[in-house]
Amino acid sequence: MKLYYAPDTCSLSPHIVLRELELEFELVKVNNRSKLTADGRDFLTINPKGYVAALELDDGKILTEGPAIVQYLADLKPEIGLAPRAGSWERVRLQEWLNFITSEIHAGSALLFNPSLPEDVKSIYREKLFRRFNYLQDQLNGKTYLMGSTFSVADVYLFTVLGWCKFFSIDLNCWPLLSAYMARINTRPAVQSALLTEASG
Repeated sequence: MKLYYAPDTCSLSPHIVLRELELEFELVKVNNRSKLTADGRDFLTINPKGYVAALELDDGKILTEGPAIVQYLADLKPEIGLAPRAGSWERVRLQEWLNFITSEIHAGSALLFNPSLPEDVKSIYREKLFRRFNYLQDQLNGKTYLMGSTFSVADVYLFTVLGWCKFFSIDLNCWPLLSAYMARINTRPAVQSALLTEASG
């Protein structure tokens, strides 16, 4: 398998999952501006949407969209438990979390990267994001992870997009349970390995 990635993007999520599952894979870096891969290919021929992550399977099939990729990967090694069994109520709950993260946290945060947005507009988006952080703080009360005591692909995804807060000068310490949650995930060996690899790549 090949994972097409760019540092400081949502492709960190499937990168971490690949390492958590100890699957064999190749990392291919993508330049988000030029849309060229590290080996000189046009990334748009791999993913016409033009953004990472993209997972290329050994048979040449391409899978895009982070929530779909991480569920696919988790199902390759169900015994690891990064996703509940397909068709179960718990799996639906996982998908509920993945949809919340992608629509409310990922999409809400990504808007703040836009340098052309006026500061007063950004402050509106920040306030909406903060309300979502309040919700996450409430949901984590008495829980180790989003699904309870079990670490899942939803936690990997949330960790990834919350990591962007440092770019927006948002201090997660304002939400102590969320800050502690991030610190807890940050200590995982697979997380550290993926972060170090991307920082040095």
